[in-house]
Amino acid sequence: MRKLPESEDMHRHEWLLRMAAAHEPLRTAVVHPVDRLSLEGAVAAERAGLLVPVLVGPEHRIRAAAQEAGIDLSGYEIVGTEHSDAAAAQAVALARAGKVEALMKGALHTDELMRATIQPEIGLRTKRRMSHVFVIDLPGFPRPLFITDAAINIYPTLEHKRDIIQNAIDLAHAIGIPRPRIAILSAVETVTETIRSTIDAAALCKMADRGQITGGILDGPLAFDNAISAEAAESKGIASPVAGQADILVVPDLEAGNMLAKQLDYLANAQIAGIVLGARVPIILTSRADKTEARLASSALAVLMAHHAVTAAK
Repeated sequence: MRKLPESEDMHRHEWLLRMAAAHEPLRTAVVHPVDRLSLEGAVAAERAGLLVPVLVGPEHRIRAAAQEAGIDLSGYEIVGTEHSDAAAAQAVALARAGKVEALMKGALHTDELMRATIQPEIGLRTKRRMSHVFVIDLPGFPRPLFITDAAINIYPTLEHKRDIIQNAIDLAHAIGIPRPRIAILSAVETVTETIRSTIDAAALCKMADRGQITGGILDGPLAFDNAISAEAAESKGIASPVAGQADILVVPDLEAGNMLAKQLDYLANAQIAGIVLGARVPIILTSRADKTEARLASSALAVLMAHHAVTAAK
């Protein structure tokens, strides 16, 4: 397993693109790419050698977006559909048939895309709960920071959190972190009956002790400052293999995670990549407002995760 570099020149997700460049591009269904940003992101990922895009959606709208962006669609496969719901369903069908290796969200709502993936019998479900992971590069911070789940599971149960953590650990392994440290976040560091997230944290740590979660080092409950700052943890007398060294932050619910990720994005000049795991194929899930850089980094995550899944299956 590769050791992830920790140096100033590895910010802005350059390290992800370098790692992904060692693998073959993924044939990817780009779902409803009917605006400039989503189409430019897919084309940029193709030019970077990350994806082979299959554009799924209303053809006239895709071509109109291409004309606006000055993109020549010659050589790109287009699978025409009537509207965004049909595009999501068709992309899922392509993945189930093995005709694409990943999905990429275009100009549609997240719930539209995810609704198609979770359909019984015709969706992309596995035994694992689907969850989202943000991988964040922060200027001045020595390593990538994972936040999960801030986009899919609104109020996850204990069982859901187990899968959320395992998905994030698998992603950490895929990008070369062999033993990630996982901080289960709450507002306090002690198990408190009136704060459910602290009870969940204690249970999850015991589940890891019993082998129900594998591949990482868990601790919690931990407040955000104690998870990322060794000085803060020391000042509170917290002795932990995770405190001050966390790679993965497990948030109590979607609201907390979404606010945390967006604060880092808009106030700390972070660069954020996002991916959904636990489905049959990786799902590149970015905000509709995300720029090309975020879409490239998210595509690189999908490449690395798909390669890791193939390797792990051997």
